[in-house]
Amino acid sequence: MKRICIALFVVLSALNIKAQQIVPPTEAEKPKLEYAFQLYVTLEPEYVVGEVPHGKRVVIPITGGIFEGPQLKGTIIPGGADYQYQKTDGKNLRTELEAIYSIKTDDGVYIHVRNCGIFSVGEQGFYFLTAPKFEAPEDSPYAWLNNAIFICGPAPSEPNTVRLNIWKVVR
Repeated sequence: MKRICIALFVVLSALNIKAQQIVPPTEAEKPKLEYAFQLYVTLEPEYVVGEVPHGKRVVIPITGGIFEGPQLKGTIIPGGADYQYQKTDGKNLRTELEAIYSIKTDDGVYIHVRNCGIFSVGEQGFYFLTAPKFEAPEDSPYAWLNNAIFICGPAPSEPNTVRLNIWKVVR
């Protein structure tokens, strides 16, 4: 009985050691991106609140716009804003942003959006990605927005606008 317990302990210990090893993901485990839609957002000029504990607070009012993709299309409702904290050391600018606004689909469904991310430019180059979260009515054709992770990046834009491509992260 003692030998069985020792053997069992050795086998379980070996399994535990293997379970604690880091194993690189397989191709099937790596997430992929599926294009969801593009936002074309119109903006008012930014205004500066000033230096606050987290950096310089900048606000960019959202005045409207449009969006379109394979499964949805509509307008951006005026009244939201992009709230930013900016920090610079003279060589690099790092901005934490949080855009809060709503969109309305062509069939009349309102969807709330909260888009958080980072913009940085400087010695290490340019980086601008965000992770939007959507709140769509559960009984709408857009409820799928509630149950996925999305990432967002910029596309070329005109002055006082921002064009953003949104991708759904899929397995």
